[in-house]
Amino acid sequence: MSRQPALAELSVQYVKGVGPARAQRLKRLAIESVSDLLWTAPRRYEDRSRFVTIGALVPGEAVTIRVRFLDIEIRRMRTGRTLLQAAAGDGTGTVSCVWFHQPYLFNQLKIGQEYILYGQAELAGRRLQFIHPELERLDGEPGELGLHIGRIVPMYPLTEGLNQRWFRTVVRTALDRHGGSLEEVLPAGLRERDHLPSIAQALEQLHFPQTWDQLEQARQRLIFEELFIMQLRLALRRARWMARRKPRRYQLEGTLTRTFVQRLPFPLTDGQRRVIGEVAEDLGRPAPMLRLLQGEVGCGKTVVAAYATAVAVQSQYQVVWMAPTELLARQHHRVLTEYLSPLGVRTGLLAQGVPAVQRRALMRQVAEGTVEVVVGTHALIESSVAFARLGLAIIDEQHKFGVVQRSALARKAQEPDVLVMTATPIPRTLALSFYGDLACSTIAELPPGRHPVRTRRYKEPDRPKVYELIRQELGHGRQAYVVYPVIEAKAQTDLKAAAQMAAHLKVRIFPDFVVELLHGQMRSAQQETVMRGFADGRIQVLVSTVIVEVGLDVPNATVMLIEHPERFGLAQLHQLRGRIGRGPAPATCLLISDVEEGDACQRLQAFVDTRDGFQLAERDLQLRGPGELLGRQQHGWLRLRVADLARDAPWLDRARAEAFGLVERNPQLAGQEFAALRTHLRQGR
Repeated sequence: MSRQPALAELSVQYVKGVGPARAQRLKRLAIESVSDLLWTAPRRYEDRSRFVTIGALVPGEAVTIRVRFLDIEIRRMRTGRTLLQAAAGDGTGTVSCVWFHQPYLFNQLKIGQEYILYGQAELAGRRLQFIHPELERLDGEPGELGLHIGRIVPMYPLTEGLNQRWFRTVVRTALDRHGGSLEEVLPAGLRERDHLPSIAQALEQLHFPQTWDQLEQARQRLIFEELFIMQLRLALRRARWMARRKPRRYQLEGTLTRTFVQRLPFPLTDGQRRVIGEVAEDLGRPAPMLRLLQGEVGCGKTVVAAYATAVAVQSQYQVVWMAPTELLARQHHRVLTEYLSPLGVRTGLLAQGVPAVQRRALMRQVAEGTVEVVVGTHALIESSVAFARLGLAIIDEQHKFGVVQRSALARKAQEPDVLVMTATPIPRTLALSFYGDLACSTIAELPPGRHPVRTRRYKEPDRPKVYELIRQELGHGRQAYVVYPVIEAKAQTDLKAAAQMAAHLKVRIFPDFVVELLHGQMRSAQQETVMRGFADGRIQVLVSTVIVEVGLDVPNATVMLIEHPERFGLAQLHQLRGRIGRGPAPATCLLISDVEEGDACQRLQAFVDTRDGFQLAERDLQLRGPGELLGRQQHGWLRLRVADLARDAPWLDRARAEAFGLVERNPQLAGQEFAALRTHLRQGR
């Protein structure tokens, strides 16, 4: 007897009515299996269950009527199009129905046959008529519900070549054929305790609910299951990590860490001291650290990570710092050299722009253990990079890496301690969903003396005023950023691009100041020259792409102009704004945008009104969704069909509590009750 394929393995093309061609179209919607089809939630519903009589019709209202056709005629118009007109009645009156260019209906409609129609009746002179109403033939008992009319009707996301009636019919066919084969993944005890419907009931009611209460019950069951499975994977991952034992002990207090703190040119904030304590506590445990450190731009995360580095070095272990860009890697290397070199700690930079001779020498020294701290980009995870006694891995701007890169770096040592950092505020639900296997530390406050950055929005006619504001700051000896979304503008766009505008600003607007260009396509040596010139104050205006989002710390920069800010997300705008206001002088972020409506306008207004990065992150999640915030590296991790992280936070908390509680009680998910769950997780569904 052949094995019955699981629905996740059964191609959707074998559902009646699909076939290979439509299967390819469904693939554009990420629907490849029968399971994908059944878990595709309607994007909205139309209530077509409100039946009225013809005698009670009100012009402009969307209603459903039950009628019989009294007369049907078709004629060809002068334009060559066809007009089908039918008179329908229900005993309380008659109404005209009109369809243009649908001659096939003439052979389908039958006089005397009962139909249900859905649409808006409009006045045509003194008579009411429906134009292009949806209709469905009734062949059953009185009171029968149709599939497309006469009920709460699902409306699905579509792509070219598909329509709602066909999609609805295919889902109905799949449910009828395979609904009985749906496997329960949630443990029976959990379902019973929370009064959750079966998976078969939930999917039936998701697609074809008879009441709104049914729909809500189905949604709650499916939302919970999606979030529970996600959190269960995170709980198991964390349990596996915490079950490990690292082969090292740290000297948490010593001369190096005391001297490090004493030599800082500023006092530690309460938030920094608290997080240093949390990190030290993790380092002192037998299980390796796996912690996320997040906070506002400029809150002092680097100092915390540098302190952890000092702990590791004084304990005779090496430390690796990985950054997503060479710009940020060089910035970290400069800071760590400034902090640690006077203490006798040897640091090295491993990045693409490092000459081959220096690169080979550094790799040899790292392998020998004579360099204690190495900073670099993803080049660090190459197999040729080896460490003598690596103990601590620090990953900055973790959201720009995937789990694979994080794991590859961790494999450079035996059970290393891992600290990941981000200056991009992460919405709470997103943090729990993607970083939920990590312990989390947050620094909310800024160092003393920092002024909040003012944000002002202008339109294109205000450009001379904006340039004058920048000139005033430059006249006081300050520096400015001018940020563009692209390097070179295409002829067919009206975007101002960095390269063209750098030349314009240099010659026409600020000829008495030094203006230079920075972007990611420049050679590393060129980038370094420009960065150093801006950091040293020799360059007054830095025209750049978003490469400056991370990696530049210039306290004398007090003004930033962002061109076309509507093309950026809120988190990115907040990161850019964080490049200024790092010194004692007040700072201003200037926006030039003419957008006046839509999500982009809402984002810009939120950015102007709000300085709190975490509030902005939550707003960004609502407007753009998790896929846009996570990017390509992480998007696949959060392939949610029904749940919505911006909407379903209470369900996420509930699912997380259940998942982590289950793993704490039963780390192996042992027992027959969890057999289907184990299979589901093993197959990666």
